[in-house]
Amino acid sequence: MAARVVSRLAGGAVQVFLVVVALFWLMPTVGLLLSSLRSPSDINASGWWRALTAPAQLTADNYAAILRNETITDSLLSTALITVPATVLVVLIGSFAGYAFAWMEFPGRDWWFLAVVGLLVVPVQVALVPVSKLFGEVGIFETTLGVVLFHTAFGLPFAIFLLRNFFAEIPRELLEAARLDGAGEIRLFARVVLPLGGPAIASLGIFQFLWVWNDMLIALIFADSDSPPITVALQQQVRQFGNNIDVLAPGAFVSMVIPLAVFFAFQRQFVSGVMAGAVK
Repeated sequence: MAARVVSRLAGGAVQVFLVVVALFWLMPTVGLLLSSLRSPSDINASGWWRALTAPAQLTADNYAAILRNETITDSLLSTALITVPATVLVVLIGSFAGYAFAWMEFPGRDWWFLAVVGLLVVPVQVALVPVSKLFGEVGIFETTLGVVLFHTAFGLPFAIFLLRNFFAEIPRELLEAARLDGAGEIRLFARVVLPLGGPAIASLGIFQFLWVWNDMLIALIFADSDSPPITVALQQQVRQFGNNIDVLAPGAFVSMVIPLAVFFAFQRQFVSGVMAGAVK
């Protein structure tokens, strides 16, 4: 009986601790949201926590101004035009390559896979200068295509590594049965491998989407300065207007909400993929 009471008390203490940690973790997000809903005069007069006791301060005028700000709206569109193709290309090419490394025989397969794994440790900064020169020579420097290609190239090693390991855990008997039924490699990949690899593919898509959407270094160097992504556009707002939190707060919150919506949309598949990888 005593052991049961101690166990329950310990479990309650752990839950309280986790709730406190979660509140501290959410505090910056709550502060950003409340700041984005306050007028510039209120922001300059007091901290964001003042809105908790004076909710009349909250207004949507900052968001209305953001929607009229062509710099921010164009940057959101530019970010989407970069993020969506870069994510789709990495998922498609990574899926094909992962299947090939897992179940197809070709000369030097293991050595090629080791080369791909080795690329995981190559930092992005190493490639900035040579890739900039290459993009300049072929005429895609400061273009959306250049940014998409850069993100795709650096996202593929992790994609291939993740999907190859996941696809390799598919029972060989299942694939052999499909081949006996007359399925070719393309049909086998589309009808058997892709459905079973859905959780891993969803996890990869979320990782890639979040990385590209929140990237600033690559966008700052390779993106078109006339239509920069949202991260660069917000940085330019700071440089141009100073401490204009009434512009930065709603812009930053909007840029944060979109990837969060993508994450929650695929949350179930993401958790399944992570748990499957942990079990395997």
